[in-house]
Amino acid sequence: MEEKAAAPGVKEREKMEEQWRLYEAFNELHGLAQESSTPFEAPAILVVGHQTDGKSALVEALMGFQFNHVGGGTKTRRPITLHMKYNPDCESPLCFLVNDSDSAVVDQKSLEAIQAFIEAENMRLESEPCQFSSKEIIIKVEYKYCPNLTIIDTPGLIAPAPARKIHSLQAQAAAVESLVRAKMQHKEYIILCLEDCSDWSIATTRRVVMQVDSELSRTVIVSTKLDTKIPQFARASDVEVFLSPPACTLDGFILGDSPFFTSVPSGRAISLREVEDISCLEEKLGRTLSKQERSRIGISSLRLFLEELLQKRYINSVPLIIPLLEKEHRNATRHLNEIDEEFSMLNEVNLKEKGRHFHDQFLTKLSLLLKGSIVAPPDKFGETLQDERVNGGAFTGPDGLQFPPKLIPNAGMRLYGGAQYHRAMAEFRFVVGGTKCPQITREEIVNACGVEDIHDGTNYSRTACVIAVSKARDTFEPFLHQLGHRLLHILKRLLPICIYLLQKDGEYLSRNDVFLGRVDSAFNNFAESTERSCREKCMEDLVSTTRYVSWSLHNKNRAGLRHFLDSFGASATDASVLGDSTPKEKPENSPKLAAKSSHLPSGMDSNGSAQLTETRLADLLDNTLWNRRLAPSSERIVYALVQQIFHGIKEYFLASAELKFNCFLLMPIVDKLPERLREDLSKFEDNVDSMFDVASLRSSLDQRKRDMEIELKRIQKLKDKFKQLHTQLYRET
Repeated sequence: MEEKAAAPGVKEREKMEEQWRLYEAFNELHGLAQESSTPFEAPAILVVGHQTDGKSALVEALMGFQFNHVGGGTKTRRPITLHMKYNPDCESPLCFLVNDSDSAVVDQKSLEAIQAFIEAENMRLESEPCQFSSKEIIIKVEYKYCPNLTIIDTPGLIAPAPARKIHSLQAQAAAVESLVRAKMQHKEYIILCLEDCSDWSIATTRRVVMQVDSELSRTVIVSTKLDTKIPQFARASDVEVFLSPPACTLDGFILGDSPFFTSVPSGRAISLREVEDISCLEEKLGRTLSKQERSRIGISSLRLFLEELLQKRYINSVPLIIPLLEKEHRNATRHLNEIDEEFSMLNEVNLKEKGRHFHDQFLTKLSLLLKGSIVAPPDKFGETLQDERVNGGAFTGPDGLQFPPKLIPNAGMRLYGGAQYHRAMAEFRFVVGGTKCPQITREEIVNACGVEDIHDGTNYSRTACVIAVSKARDTFEPFLHQLGHRLLHILKRLLPICIYLLQKDGEYLSRNDVFLGRVDSAFNNFAESTERSCREKCMEDLVSTTRYVSWSLHNKNRAGLRHFLDSFGASATDASVLGDSTPKEKPENSPKLAAKSSHLPSGMDSNGSAQLTETRLADLLDNTLWNRRLAPSSERIVYALVQQIFHGIKEYFLASAELKFNCFLLMPIVDKLPERLREDLSKFEDNVDSMFDVASLRSSLDQRKRDMEIELKRIQKLKDKFKQLHTQLYRET
C-alpha cells in the first residue's frame, strides 16, 4: 500500500471540508435522482469494459483497497455506485451501504458484509430469467487513500463466439450491452472506456461506447495491463504510435487528448509498478519521456485527472442544479397539496358524487367507442384481424381451415370498438356465406332411409330432410359459439380503453381499486350474461330451423330444383321407353335423350302422350318410392334436395344470427348497461366504506403523504446545500 500522506494544515483542512460538502451534496443528488427519476443527473465516472479488460482491478486500484472479488466470469450483475471521499482520519476503509428501497437509509457495514451482499445479489440474479438489473447498488466509502470520486462500476461486457450452441451466452451479452448503453445515455456521466489491446485500430469496448458517444467527447480511454504490453513491442516506432495514437485512429477527440496507460500488479504495489513501467518505456524508446507523456502513465495520474475533472464538473453544475431543485420542490409541494385535497374528499357525500360522476363519464366514453372514435391510439389499443383471431378465437369451418386474412376487408388495420365489431360481423358473413354443404355418402343416404311404419317403400324427401338438418346443425352450431366468443372479446376490450380515456381527461378515480373493481366486474358480468342470452336465442332459431322442414322457408331455389327434377323425370322415362328401366346416363345427357324421344312414331301424339305421362310417373315412382335399391337417379335426387334445404337453412341462420346479435348483444350495451351499473352501485351506496374501501384509501394516502413529506424535506435540504455552495464559490471567485 502507498505511504501515508502528511497531516493537512488548517487552510488545507478548510479547503478539504469545502470539497467534502461539495461531494456530499452531489452524492445526495445522485441518490435522489436514482430513487425518484428526477430530471437531473449528478456527474459521475462510468466505468465500461469487457470482462477480461481488468475493469474491477482498476476500480479497486482507484479506491486504494481491494473491494470486490476479482477474476474470470461475471462478478457484477448490478451496477455498483461508489461514492468515495478522501478522509485523512480514516486509517481503514469506512463503508456504508445505501438501502435498496429507501436511499435516505444508510447502514454502516463491514467490507466483508458488503462483499457478501454483492455475492448474494449476483446469485439471486443468476437464477432469474433476466440475469442483470440496472438498479444500482450504492456504497459510500471514506478512506485516507481514496480520492474524491463517484464511480459507477458496470457489469463487464461479453464477446461470445457466434455459435448456436452458446445461445444463452449470446443472450447474456445482449442484456449486458443494453444495460451499459442505457447507463451511458446519461449526459452528465464521464465514460471511462477500458481497452486491453496493443493495436488501437482494434476497437472492442470503443465499439459499444461510440454507439452513444460517437465523438468520444465525454470519454476517457484507458489502456490496461501496460506491464504485459511493453515486452510485446520490438521497435521504438511501435511504442511511439501506441503512446500517441493519431486522432483518426481513435475516431474522435477523446477527453484528455490522449489515452491513459495503467498497470495493476498483483499485491497492488502501484507506485513501484509505475516507476518500472516508465523505465521500461524509456528503454524501448531510447529516450526520456516528456512531462505530458508521464502524466498519462499510471493509476495515480489517472486518479488525479479524474478527480480534477469531476471537481470541475461539480463546480460548473452547481448554478444549473439550483433551478432544477426549485422546480422539484414546487412539484413536491403541489403533490402534497393534492394529497391533502384527496383527504378532504373522503366523506360520504363526496365519494357518492365521485362514483356517480365516474359512472356517467364511463358510459359516455363507452358510447363514443361504439359509435366510432380515434381518441385512443390504434397502435396501443387496436387489433389486426390476426391479433383478434389469436385473442378472441377464429371462425373455423367443418374442414378446420380458416379464410386467409387478406380476403377480409380492413384485416391489416388495428381496430377497436364499433369498427372492430363490424369487421367481425363481416368476417362471419363471409365465412358462413361461403360454407358448402358437407359431402354426402351413399351410406348416409341408406341409413337415413330406414323403414316406414305402414309400407316397405322409401320416402326420399324424408331422407333428404333428415340428412340436410343434421348436416346443417353440425355445421352452423360451432359458428354460433365462435361468433359469441369473438364479439364478447371485442366488447370486453372496451373497458381498458375507456379507463385510458378517463385517465387522459383527468376523470379517472386513481387508487380507488375496490370501486373500480366493482365497475369492472359489473361490466364484464353484464357483457357475459348478455352474450349468453343472445346465443341461446340464436340456438332456439337454429334448433327450430333444423328440426322441422318448411318447404317455403328451406327450399329457396325451387325453380332450379324443379328444372332438375323435370329433366331427371324425362331422362328416366325415355330410358325406360328405350328398354332400360334404370337410367345410367348423367343429367347432362338428358337433352340427347329428349331429342331421341322426339323421333318416336307419330301415332303416339294424343293417346300416346297421356300414356307416356303415365309411364313417366310409374317409372319415377318405381325408381324413387317402391324400389329400395339406391339407384344413381335416387342418389342424385336426394343430393339435390339436401343442397336446397341446406342452402335455405344457411341463409336463414346467417340473417337471424346477425340480427339477433345486433339486437340482443350490441344494443343492450347501449340502452340496458347504464341501468345495470346504476343498480349494482346503488347496492353499495348505503355503505360507502365498503364501496370505496375508505380505510385502505386513508392508509394509502397517509403513506403517500409521509413519503412526500420526506422527499420534500430532502429536496429542501439539498437545495439549501447547493445555495450555500453557490454562495461560497461565487464569493471565492
